[in-house]
Amino acid sequence: MTANSTTRPLLFDSHAHLVADDQVRYPRNPMQRAADAPYRHPGVIGKPGGKHGPNPINEVPDALRMLRWMEEENVDGIVAVQKRMIYRYDNSYILDSSDKHPDLFSAVVILDAEDTGTPALVRQYIQKNALAGVRLFGGRKPDGSMPWLNSPQALKTWDVAQEFGIVMDLEVLSEGGGGPSIPAIIELARKYPDIRIVLDHLLEPEMEEGEHFGLDERYQTLAGEKNIFFKFTSINLDICREEGIPAEKVLRRAVDMFGAGQLMWGSDIGTSSGTYKEMVQRFLDSAALLSPQEKSAVFHDTGKRVFVKGGIKA
Repeated sequence: MTANSTTRPLLFDSHAHLVADDQVRYPRNPMQRAADAPYRHPGVIGKPGGKHGPNPINEVPDALRMLRWMEEENVDGIVAVQKRMIYRYDNSYILDSSDKHPDLFSAVVILDAEDTGTPALVRQYIQKNALAGVRLFGGRKPDGSMPWLNSPQALKTWDVAQEFGIVMDLEVLSEGGGGPSIPAIIELARKYPDIRIVLDHLLEPEMEEGEHFGLDERYQTLAGEKNIFFKFTSINLDICREEGIPAEKVLRRAVDMFGAGQLMWGSDIGTSSGTYKEMVQRFLDSAALLSPQEKSAVFHDTGKRVFVKGGIKA
């Protein structure tokens, strides 16, 4: 154990994008952001390390490097989320990495919600790779809606997730944040009460200084849904920085709204800029208004329970 890890609280990172140094075994197939894609703040532009400030640091989180950072920062597990902007739907690297380090990496694959082969592929991954969760993606309509979220084809994958008890991890972004998708998410949560639904980046509220920091009455309707959980990540911290909003007040608002037992930290290493050490420190600073019990939940216990222990109850 390193000296630094003894000074850090115990952490669980619910959102880390692994990117391999070995580009022969794991060739990259980077995507280009569509011309009509929603605006992304500096630091979240979809490459292995975005850009923020005049001298951005974009570290490549190869699995071996990630293991060293975890030891240094007292992180006892990560959710290895597929990096679609680099590998698209080829989930080989995170699956191989989690198979090699099953006690430390929990794999969440990314698949096409509308592909008829997705449900069978999820079954295959579960049986061969001890899959932790699935993150579905699909197209976006001009009005910002995403019909793939609860389309008949997508529901076939939800059925598999219900059958095997894996997490459905959702990034639902449209112009103005993910608020318009909330009714569909609540409908899914009630249709599949045994599935742990995890919403990335607090469902990306359209943050603004004020009473609720973008976590308005629409988001309040998500409170009380015991199978819905939220990640608070470097993307949220970046937006707070860009908008001049105190991150500690945003996290306090989220805990007051949803409860610490529904919230977890995620670094977003591999997309957001900065060193891993910086990401950890920025997050710890954002928790200044939380109680010790709330910190334990958000820092570690909620993420570990949801992704590793498979529990819904707080």
